[in-house]
Amino acid sequence: MAILGVKNNVENLESEQEFYLPVSKKALIVFTRNPELGRCKTRLAATIGDQSALDVYRFLLDHTVKITSHLSADVYVYYSEKIREIDIWNTSVFRKKQQQGLDLGAKMQHAFTEVFGMGYQKAIIIGSDMYDISTQDLEDAFLTLEKNNFVVGPAQDGGYYLLGMKQLKTSLFKNKKWGTSTVLSDTLKNLTLEKVSILPEKNDVDYFEDIKDIKVFEKFFNHLKD
Repeated sequence: MAILGVKNNVENLESEQEFYLPVSKKALIVFTRNPELGRCKTRLAATIGDQSALDVYRFLLDHTVKITSHLSADVYVYYSEKIREIDIWNTSVFRKKQQQGLDLGAKMQHAFTEVFGMGYQKAIIIGSDMYDISTQDLEDAFLTLEKNNFVVGPAQDGGYYLLGMKQLKTSLFKNKKWGTSTVLSDTLKNLTLEKVSILPEKNDVDYFEDIKDIKVFEKFFNHLKD
């Protein structure tokens, strides 16, 4: 289903973004970085170069758009820097917001606070750099929240690729070493007394090792074979 944002009639998108009204009871939060040369997938770029890393990220963005475009939830795209009015995130489907906070935890807490403040009953957050995830995976994650208060998708690197909840729990976003292999274990410690569903482990894309054996990515590093 297409999710249409209900917005005030103002010219500036960054002003419009505050006036979305829920169409669904479920919200998907997508954190995305602005795709700029030398500023995204830097760990991957260390092996395949800045341009190829940017091409990989754009490929992953396209995949994320594809799997979220027809989701039975309102989809909010939270930009890392500047909101783009015209880009791959079509405003007839996606609702655009700005990340706010000093670190990843604060930014995620702010996003969850915003969507719950709008009246959503379930909220899930993902990044925009996962190839090993489908629309059905996301639908299933929302479904698990019928019988659980939290849902976590573990990543192979010790982090998580998905986090969902039915009410805000601020401890999940504090006292974490973001970007390290301890994030998942520290997060699960905060959930020991909660009813939580753990999804199958998946692989996100940060390093060359994450894509080197996946055929669809070969075109992005063929130059390394020359």
